[in-house]
Amino acid sequence: MNNGDANTAATAVDKTHKPSRSRRRLRRRLVLVGVWTSLVAIVFIGVSLWLGSKATTIKTELQAATALLPTLKNQMAANDAAKAAGTVDSLVQHTGSARSAASDPVWKAASVLPWVGPNLQAASEVAMSADDVARLGAVPLVDAFQSLNWEDLAPGPEGMDLAPIRAAAPRVSAAAHAIRESSSRLNSIETRDLLPQISSPLLEAREELAALSRELDSAADATKLAPSMLGADAPRHYLLLMQNNAESRATGGIPGALAVLHLAGGKLSLESQTSASALGTFTPPLAIDAEQKTIYSARVGKFMQDVNLTPDFATTARTAHAMWEKKTGERLDGVLSLDPVALSFLLEATGPVKIADPAIQKIGNNLPTELDGRNVVRTLLSDAYASIEDPSFQDAYFAGAAKEIFSAISAGKSDPKDLMQAISKGVSERRILLWSTSSDEQSTIGKYSIGGLVSGSSVSPAGFGVYFNDGTGAKMDYWVKRTVQVVKDCTRDGYREVRIKVTSTNTAPADAATSLPSYVTGGGSFGIPAGSVQTNVVTYGPAQSNVDTVVKDGEQISFAAQRHGQRPVGTTTIKLSPGQSSSVEFTFGHIVQHADPEIVVTPTTQPVKDVILAPTSSSCE
Repeated sequence: MNNGDANTAATAVDKTHKPSRSRRRLRRRLVLVGVWTSLVAIVFIGVSLWLGSKATTIKTELQAATALLPTLKNQMAANDAAKAAGTVDSLVQHTGSARSAASDPVWKAASVLPWVGPNLQAASEVAMSADDVARLGAVPLVDAFQSLNWEDLAPGPEGMDLAPIRAAAPRVSAAAHAIRESSSRLNSIETRDLLPQISSPLLEAREELAALSRELDSAADATKLAPSMLGADAPRHYLLLMQNNAESRATGGIPGALAVLHLAGGKLSLESQTSASALGTFTPPLAIDAEQKTIYSARVGKFMQDVNLTPDFATTARTAHAMWEKKTGERLDGVLSLDPVALSFLLEATGPVKIADPAIQKIGNNLPTELDGRNVVRTLLSDAYASIEDPSFQDAYFAGAAKEIFSAISAGKSDPKDLMQAISKGVSERRILLWSTSSDEQSTIGKYSIGGLVSGSSVSPAGFGVYFNDGTGAKMDYWVKRTVQVVKDCTRDGYREVRIKVTSTNTAPADAATSLPSYVTGGGSFGIPAGSVQTNVVTYGPAQSNVDTVVKDGEQISFAAQRHGQRPVGTTTIKLSPGQSSSVEFTFGHIVQHADPEIVVTPTTQPVKDVILAPTSSSCE
């Protein structure tokens, strides 16, 4: 073979080998890609399994923590501080484990990924919030609970030990702050793109935490205010308005009997008992704002019996306080109001009380000598009028009965927890109202229903009010039964429309004109036939809305339309003979608020749950 043939052969060999090397390189690349893909798949599967295990841990631990909450609540209710402390320790362990899982580096790294990341972030926030609630909320609360001896908190002959309440206040306040911050953190999470498995529990956690936050804020404010308002620093004196539901007023009933409640070091007593009529007429009337004067007339500032024609208790209390000071020269620290139904709640805590004052025994010689939670309302609002003819003696008997009940509380005859539950029930039904001359105290009181305000943070955004003012000039409202119900809640032309139905029934006997005392029926003195009841029904709607129509028993009627602040007010009058019922429907329009309707009513002799009925719904057509 010559050189030319050799070169030609070599070139041919090279040409035949070049595709083979390319294929090998391609195979090597494919192998590398396969290995890399496998590694990625293995890592992905591993990360997924790891994240899945952490998710399972978070879910399991939070469920275990949640299961402990009813136990903790029951232990605190049973005053078992030792067991409550043990339960809180377990609670912290569970929430701590959930937080630890949510703080895992892999979990955190995955939280920045698209789609899955927001869900992992939301789960982390829930876990961290749960742990904050346990450590910064439950722990200090149980510590404060352990420091309180409930027996020492009971009123007694020597007063109430208020030092533990004052000492507990900072811990309760700290717990409230922690819960508030956790609630705010959860509320800041955008739920729109979250998986249902994440968004649903998150929304539930928001609602539960918001409710807990409100309760703790209330507890923090109470522990802060209670010592000073109960006379820990200096004696306190409050005007006590005893409202009589037999003659309705917007906040409950006519304040016929009055007294001064003296509090010093947690020890209470009643002084200066008198009647509203004894204060006489105020001429010229004390000034109230122009809007309320237009709606309720100058009578609010003219007679103590009419200070609560307005449902705004701050106005009522300021006016009553000024009247008392003007007549007696005594400047008091605030005003407290309650009704006989609230007294029945207190009697359930104290047990029966005897009418021990000989003068009161003589006035009510045909009435029970012992009052309890079952007979006190009927005795004070019905039987007393049949047995006692003189109105001044009626007020004296009412005040005397209240004094016996307060004396029983002061003597320590009630279980402190039962007493607190009785007071809480009275406040929740707006039968116990409070106002303070201290602007700092009043700004706190005004945040809650005990302040009895018609505007401000204590009023629901979609709040409605239905109030009753007697127009008979008698004590016939004991016989009137009422219901209030939302019967329409719909949208028309972009605005919400709500209809409130108010039904009243006069249950007095057919022969009420002759069988009931004339002081109860009014005897026709104000142009209302004896046995009949006349009532001014006053309704409030949400701010910026309107009262569009009023329909009485199926027929549209004219009504008085005014405003109190930014809230619309619609007023009409009904008159019922014995056995008669009447329904009035108030339609509110141009409502911009989207919250569920919340109704406040004048407290009557009925349980509030029997007055405010569950809503029904119908179309706007």
